[in-house]
Amino acid sequence: MSPLLNDIRYGVRTLARNPGFTTVALLSLALGIGANTAIFQLLDAVRLRTLPVSRPQEIAELRLRDTTGQRGSQQSGFPVLTNAIWEQIRDQRPAAFSGVFAWAEDDFNTAPTGEVRHASGLFVSGDFFHVLGVEPVLGRVFSATDDRHGCGLPGAVVSYAFWQRELGRDPAAVGRKITVDYNPVEVIGVTPASFTGLDVGQSFDIAVPICSQPTLGAGYSFLDDGTIWWLSLMGRLEPGWTLERATAELGSASPGIFEATLPKNYPRENVKDYLHFKLTANPAGTGVSWLREQYENPLWMLLATAGLVLLIACANLANLMLARASAREREIGVRLALGASRRRLVQQLMTESLLLAVAGAGLGLVLARALSRFMVTFLSTEGNTPFLDLRPDWRVLGFTAGVAIVTSVLFGLAPAARAARLAPSSAMKSSARGLTAGRERFSLRRALVATQVALSLVLLVGALLFSRSLHNLLTSNPGFEPNGLLITYVDLTHVNLPSERRVPYKLELLDRLRAIPGVDSVADVGILPLTGSGTNNAVWNEGSDRSQGMTSNFNWVSRDYFKTMRIPFFAGRDFDNRDMPASPAVAIVNRAFARKLGLGANPVGKRFRREATPSDPEMPFEIVGLVGDTKYRDIHRGNEPIAYLATSQDTRFTNWWVQILIRSNEPLAALTAQVKQTVKDINPAMSTEFEVFQSTVRNGLLRERLMATLSGFFGLLAALLAIVGLYGVMSYTVARRTNEIGIRMTLGAGGGEILGMMLREAGILLTVGLGAGLLLALAGGTAARTLLFGLQPYDPLTLAAAALLLAAVALAASYLPARRAARLDPMTALRYE
Repeated sequence: MSPLLNDIRYGVRTLARNPGFTTVALLSLALGIGANTAIFQLLDAVRLRTLPVSRPQEIAELRLRDTTGQRGSQQSGFPVLTNAIWEQIRDQRPAAFSGVFAWAEDDFNTAPTGEVRHASGLFVSGDFFHVLGVEPVLGRVFSATDDRHGCGLPGAVVSYAFWQRELGRDPAAVGRKITVDYNPVEVIGVTPASFTGLDVGQSFDIAVPICSQPTLGAGYSFLDDGTIWWLSLMGRLEPGWTLERATAELGSASPGIFEATLPKNYPRENVKDYLHFKLTANPAGTGVSWLREQYENPLWMLLATAGLVLLIACANLANLMLARASAREREIGVRLALGASRRRLVQQLMTESLLLAVAGAGLGLVLARALSRFMVTFLSTEGNTPFLDLRPDWRVLGFTAGVAIVTSVLFGLAPAARAARLAPSSAMKSSARGLTAGRERFSLRRALVATQVALSLVLLVGALLFSRSLHNLLTSNPGFEPNGLLITYVDLTHVNLPSERRVPYKLELLDRLRAIPGVDSVADVGILPLTGSGTNNAVWNEGSDRSQGMTSNFNWVSRDYFKTMRIPFFAGRDFDNRDMPASPAVAIVNRAFARKLGLGANPVGKRFRREATPSDPEMPFEIVGLVGDTKYRDIHRGNEPIAYLATSQDTRFTNWWVQILIRSNEPLAALTAQVKQTVKDINPAMSTEFEVFQSTVRNGLLRERLMATLSGFFGLLAALLAIVGLYGVMSYTVARRTNEIGIRMTLGAGGGEILGMMLREAGILLTVGLGAGLLLALAGGTAARTLLFGLQPYDPLTLAAAALLLAAVALAASYLPARRAARLDPMTALRYE
């Protein structure tokens, strides 16, 4: 330890005597290591970190092996099952599991009246907390007796964060009443701060039993509807059981489960599919996560990008270390002459590199915390910030330590090894050009710069690809005009309307909103475009075989929807007062629908049939209008067939939240105030909520904004490091060749010739680096293919623009030392040593 401590003390003194070099090195390392650590922190939080529950490796998810033939309403983006299937599994608990549970996410309103106050909610089975091993910090959690049909609202378990935020950390909070969707419910317990739910990125506030759903669903029960797919099922494996054995057992039990739960209203053409469903067990120790699905691949790509930036920084530091080695030739020579072993010398020089790496890693950890929080803002929407635990754990610290060690080796080993090969006699006689003026030494420095240029080009190509892709999405025509649209959500849950009054009441509400001064048009819509939601079904021409049909998307809209969205009409009419529940079913279709179904240029008057659904029989529709094509689920997809049905003919009315689109040029604050007052005048029991439609479009591009912004930042940083490296090499070249330049100028060479000679050397380095970079960019571009829109990874314009931009800036940086060489005084140059 004594030699190591001496090396550390000496290394600290050496670095302190060279503040310029040390500052540049630390900043380069802090940026490189900090960026890598920040992205790894997000990956750790989203993908690697296990659930904060007892023995998370034992948790398994139960899901369908194949969803072909799954019909009905899917209420979640996660793999889900129906309540009937859950009850079968609960009652016949497979031997593979010591306990099973079910849960579903929902959004609760905790405001007694007036404006909505959102809370993240969970419907959970009675054994949810017990199977997970989550013990309350106050009160109790649910048991199996709390979750039985007809339970009403037996109580609520709240999260630690909700207890702090809404209940003021009151030790007597248990027994207090809170409001959940206008229903008073008693708080029976508070979960520990470490437990935030099973959806990584989403923290729950309030949990209620599954049996409470009919009470909170305004009387519409998911419990008795076998075609509502809404519950995630999980279980804890018995000791000694594997996922493979559990899947085999579930496969054996599946025929009985699905035969017992076949819904009476399941479409007959899919009954065979339902009876052949198989359940499987999948690892769930890391929970489920929409963020993971959306951002895992982009984050791995960004981590690779940040890794390239760190390699460029290492190449830059290696060049700096080589330059420093020339200034320490005599010191190294004296050490060797006095008997220092080459191994001992390498150890001392590597200790300096390790000191730099450790200090850079420490600064990088501090920077990573800010960077990771900055990146979370790219994953956030208005009013919805992802909940991620970004505290460094052993994986993050181990990753940072590993990066620091590898980094120190990358930029420190080659200079140390070369310095150790120095002959003492030549070192004692060397001048400032001795050690690094050798051909081998300078070839390494040029190779490092060419490598920096190559890697920088790869990152610049990536930055331009993602930026152009985002531009393509932002300028993509969705088929309607999103600007000037206000989305108004109106909750009719407590209006207490009889079924025959529901449609007329909604039409009256729309008419009152149309009468607001400054409102151009108003319409309600079942599925908001570009929100990721949607429904589709098979359609075919009436009188033809259904095998000749296609799959079409559907939406339910009121009259003036196309006027409000500014979707052009090409034939026929809009929905109007003729289209009521007792009237023949009508539809308006887009051009893609008419084209794919072979209906010709004007399909008005023709009829098509829609396949039966669990809620509707197979039925015919008469086409009364033809409109333009629009995007449906999201802006990334092309124009798809859409059939629009009249909301005035939809008597089911199972969703009491009405989505109303209002087009107006009035200021947002004034418009929302008038809408609130109008709704209140109609019925004070109705609550409202607002969202600007343009925000919906922006929210759909969060991933692209993240990739474009960070890849652009890394690309510019890499280019800056490469340019600094090239400038340093060219400056060193001028110093190394000063005598030669003096001789050339004495023999008649002009300043222009000297300038050209130096720029040619820079050009060679650039050409080699750009050539290698283009090959690397083409090879690695395929990894980004799925994240691009309207571009190919090998886009010629992008490749050419990146190469020209990097070449222009690099040559400009090379020009400065080249011009300095051209202006040297020949006599001064001849005497230079």
